[in-house]
Amino acid sequence: MTEREAQATWRLFEVNWLVLALLAAVMGVSFTAFGFSFGLSGALVSYGFVAIYTGFACYNAKAPHRRDPQVVYVLGATGQIIFATCILAPLSYVAAAANLPLQDAALQAIDQALGLNWLAYVEFVNARPLLAEWLTLGYTMIQWPIFFIPVVLAAADRYQRLQEFVLAFTLALAVTVVISTFVPAIGVFYHLGLDVTDFPNINGGAYLGQLRDLPLVRDGSLRHLELFGLAGLITFPSFHAASAALYAWAFWPVRWFRPVALASNGAMLAATPITGGHYFIDIIGGVAIAALAIVAARNVSRRIAQRVAPQDACPSPQEVSQAASYRIQSAAPDAVTASRTQS
Repeated sequence: MTEREAQATWRLFEVNWLVLALLAAVMGVSFTAFGFSFGLSGALVSYGFVAIYTGFACYNAKAPHRRDPQVVYVLGATGQIIFATCILAPLSYVAAAANLPLQDAALQAIDQALGLNWLAYVEFVNARPLLAEWLTLGYTMIQWPIFFIPVVLAAADRYQRLQEFVLAFTLALAVTVVISTFVPAIGVFYHLGLDVTDFPNINGGAYLGQLRDLPLVRDGSLRHLELFGLAGLITFPSFHAASAALYAWAFWPVRWFRPVALASNGAMLAATPITGGHYFIDIIGGVAIAALAIVAARNVSRRIAQRVAPQDACPSPQEVSQAASYRIQSAAPDAVTASRTQS
């Protein structure tokens, strides 16, 4: 990574924090307007985690005896991703509180128009216990990449890709929440008059959380939230589907990890209609949102890179390291990555 690339990555890192700060302000205003509140213990643990990770990242970026880009971006990006989740997951409850008419009939009609038979798919999986178990595991794959993507990309010196992923993840989740306000739905199981227990090999625990909370949020009886107890209330577009696409894209530059990324995220995508009770159009919408978020993040990254002052010549690794060390000590750590990635 050249010094110019390192500066662009740091600026993108700062832009991501600005976006998150704006979303946090939106959450504060929305909670006040709709009368929502947090449980203290969950909020302290969640936002405390973000503060600790971010604090260590900033300290490492500025401390003259440290300046390790892997530490800065692994901790910093992890903090950003967790913060985005802790902001936008509660905002999905605010979106549901708008209580607009449910759109399950329209979503089901789109599936039928596309020739997609959800019930046949669920029955096919339910008849194959091993496949059902594999897909149940696949659905949980939304969790671990939040921590693993920063580690893998930092180890591969793909810091700019990491920050592009953070921005794409945040944008996709924000857009998903906004769309869910106007296209609320309770999911295909309930709409078809089915119970998860009708399919003994299907683990519908995630969907049951939606059935528990969504009606209560819509009728106004649920306004106090525990961050560790939030359910996924969004049906369309599916953020599980968006995450599968985003995770696969994030890991793609790391060649040795591609088979793992494709297998795990493919399983999550295949599991989403079943374990999450989603319509097929939810999956299509989620992947489309992810693609648009990736394009937007890449465009922002390119614009930032273009604004970085061009260098007269490509510096040597030693020159990059010396220049980065000087800048970090004397000003903001805008070239923190260049101090180590050249070695």
